[in-house]
Amino acid sequence: MTVPAPRFEPLLFRRLGRREYGPVFDAMRAFTEARVAKTLDELWAVEHPPVFTQGLAGKAEHLLAPGDIPVIRVDRGGQVTYHGPGQVVVYCLLDVRRLGLSVRALVTVLEQSVIELLADLGIVAHARSDAPGVYVEDAKVASLGLRIRQGRSYHGLCLNVAMDLEPFTRINPCGYPGLRVTQLRDLGIDLSLDAAAGELLLNLGRRLGYARFDDAKGLPVLP
Repeated sequence: MTVPAPRFEPLLFRRLGRREYGPVFDAMRAFTEARVAKTLDELWAVEHPPVFTQGLAGKAEHLLAPGDIPVIRVDRGGQVTYHGPGQVVVYCLLDVRRLGLSVRALVTVLEQSVIELLADLGIVAHARSDAPGVYVEDAKVASLGLRIRQGRSYHGLCLNVAMDLEPFTRINPCGYPGLRVTQLRDLGIDLSLDAAAGELLLNLGRRLGYARFDDAKGLPVLP
């Protein structure tokens, strides 16, 4: 794995609380479009109300019975996934080219950040070469999907902490029929959403080569 060079500028953390998916998605795209060479990288931690998101390659047959949960088509890679209360979502607003990372290396950073968090909690987890994400035995605990535009990334990863997993039965998660899904609570870990988000942000930041982290409030205000 390529190790990013040490960074001396800060990485910004935005802890957004619970927000509807659509406005955050729009803000990610607008932020990425407005970036210039000196724009600082950011990680956004957020929790969404129930929503299914369908990636660029998404196939309708993987939406089995969405019911009353909205389905939003988005421009990340991958198939369909579920976001809902009790899940930490971290969006990665990064200048990947400036960091010197390939897409594969960035995926590895995301996966290893979750694996490190779980290891600190006494849980052995792993990535799979055939299906991006993080798994405990054969059950998926974290999903990821990215979009890279002109060397800059958005979207990111989600970690199941303490949620209602029933909506995952309404889809083929990430396009895999019968894929088991798990969460920290079912693995015997009692961790608040805020604590999980905080540890995940730090793990990601360090693995990206950052040593300085600053907090920013709310969604970015663009010129």
